[in-house]
Amino acid sequence: MHFKLIITFVEDDKTDAVLKAARDAGATGCTVVTSARGEGAELSKTFFGLTLETQRDVLLFLVEEHMSRFILERISEVGEFESKPGTGIALQIDVEDAVGVAHQIERLSEAVEEKL
Repeated sequence: MHFKLIITFVEDDKTDAVLKAARDAGATGCTVVTSARGEGAELSKTFFGLTLETQRDVLLFLVEEHMSRFILERISEVGEFESKPGTGIALQIDVEDAVGVAHQIERLSEAVEEKL
C-alpha cells in the first residue's frame, strides 16, 4: 500500500472543521502541531508595532494514495483556502515508506477497493 502525506496549514479556529472533513473523506487520523506562525505574500498588519496575526495549526495526515486527492479537495473546501486568501494552504507529498500503520492497512484496503 502506498501513502501520501497531506500537510495543512490552517487558522486555528478552522482546525476542528478541517479535521472532521478530512476524516469524513477517508483520513484515518491526524497529528496536530499547534501555534505555528508564517507569512504569505502580504505582510501581516501591525498595530503600534505589534503584529496582528491569527494562530495557525499544522495538520499532518498520512493517507492512502488513491484517497489523497479527494481528502485534499475537502480540506481546501472546508478551510476556504481558494475562496479567501490567507486562510491556509494544503499540499501532499509522496511517502516512500511508513511503519506503525499496519493496523490501519486492513481497514484502508477495504475502503480503497470500494472506491476503485
